[in-house]
Amino acid sequence: MDNFDAPSVPSNVPEFSVSELSFALKREIETAFPRVRVRGEISQPSFPRSGHCYFRLKDENAVIDGVAWKGTIPRLGIRIEEGLEVIATGKLTTYAGSSRYQIIVDRLELAGEGALLKLLEDRRKKLQAEGLFDQDRKRPLPFLPEVVGVVTSPSGAVIRDILHRLADRFPCHVLVWPVAVQGEKAAGEVAAAIAGFNRLPEDGPVPRPDVLIVARGGGSLEDLWAFNEEVVVRAAAASTIPLVSAVGHETDTTLIDFASDRRAPTPTAAAEMAVPVRADLMAETLDYAKRLVGGINRLLRESAMELAGLARGLGDPRRLIEERQQRLDVSGERLGLAMRQLVDRRAQSLAAARLLRPNAVIAAKEQMLAAESRALRSAMERFKGDTLQKIERTADRLTQNADRLKRHSDDLLRRGGERVDQLGKLLESYSFHSVLNRGFALVRDQDGQPVLAAAATSAGQTIGIEFADGRIGAKVTDSAGRSARVAAPLPPRRQGGSGNQGSLL
Repeated sequence: MDNFDAPSVPSNVPEFSVSELSFALKREIETAFPRVRVRGEISQPSFPRSGHCYFRLKDENAVIDGVAWKGTIPRLGIRIEEGLEVIATGKLTTYAGSSRYQIIVDRLELAGEGALLKLLEDRRKKLQAEGLFDQDRKRPLPFLPEVVGVVTSPSGAVIRDILHRLADRFPCHVLVWPVAVQGEKAAGEVAAAIAGFNRLPEDGPVPRPDVLIVARGGGSLEDLWAFNEEVVVRAAAASTIPLVSAVGHETDTTLIDFASDRRAPTPTAAAEMAVPVRADLMAETLDYAKRLVGGINRLLRESAMELAGLARGLGDPRRLIEERQQRLDVSGERLGLAMRQLVDRRAQSLAAARLLRPNAVIAAKEQMLAAESRALRSAMERFKGDTLQKIERTADRLTQNADRLKRHSDDLLRRGGERVDQLGKLLESYSFHSVLNRGFALVRDQDGQPVLAAAATSAGQTIGIEFADGRIGAKVTDSAGRSARVAAPLPPRRQGGSGNQGSLL
């Protein structure tokens, strides 16, 4: 049989071009599925230079292509990663270039707590590998902060608990940076608040906090997710101000807890970590003051005993002078008595002598006088040589002894003066007036003795209160000593001692 063309059969089926059919299918699919939510596992994500992201959503039976445009990716809140189970929200459309249908994603959510925990663990390992959780990065909290910065919601119960606890323990200046603690904007606002506190200048109009508290109440893993975001964790790790994280309850753990300097189980506990108890500090200060006064008293007693011992070793110059004066008086009395006795003996000798001729007497006396003169001259010549040598040697020894005595006395006086100066300065440094200058007062009774307890007073008793700048009088109106009425100002008590030391009591 010969080959021949079969005649065409007429048909009422419309004819489409490939493009017309592709666009018709596109309109039908987009009209039938304007917005859908698809749950699946992300597979084969790719990020070309255009900035868009192409991936696949799959389950155990099917696969669908997905696209996230460049401008949409930052708003997703979740990084598109291989194996992540998500719920993608968007519109269904087709791609005519390869005859495929796909979903244009504009919202991405993690599907289930298991996916959240997997993402959280992967992120924790990544940040830990970068060293953001290292212990050597953590700084100690200040002992007594003047300004406390709080990053939390201004309308929740958390800020009220923190303010109440700070007021009970140690009232201080509190700066609150209001932020959202849940939702899409929460992570960015919390990170911006931490960075904003750190940018405050130390001498600016707004005081720079000494410690930061990032706080939020309890909630589910999804509610606390903002504090697991990288931007929040990196802001906490980069903070130059010591930071305390108080997110959720004691069993809740977020990534900011690893990057912060201290983790508090609750917001109230964070306030307790930030400031000490004022009553405990006051009790400790009073104890130190009592110990200081006791130490000063002991030092004064020991110094007085040491000074008295040194004084006994030096001797009293006035006693030495008085002893020499007494010896001089005794010698003067003896000399006067000897002169009178000599005159009496000469008078008796003259009366007993026989009256001789004056010429004979004069000749005899001249002979006697000449003999005595010769004997005296010979004796004087002998004595002159020996005596002058002895006198010279004695004068040399006296000069040397005087020089040595002067040097020793000067050294002794100098050392004693330096020791007295040192004791004076030490006594001045331990003076109770330095305690009065810090705002304390010293209470004395009518005899000027210190009153150390309220029980030592009685109603109607007159007491004196000494401040740093003077003294005032007061009368006790209550037997327990809980109140007093100022009676009349007394003149400032004259300071005792030397220099600026003053009287201790």
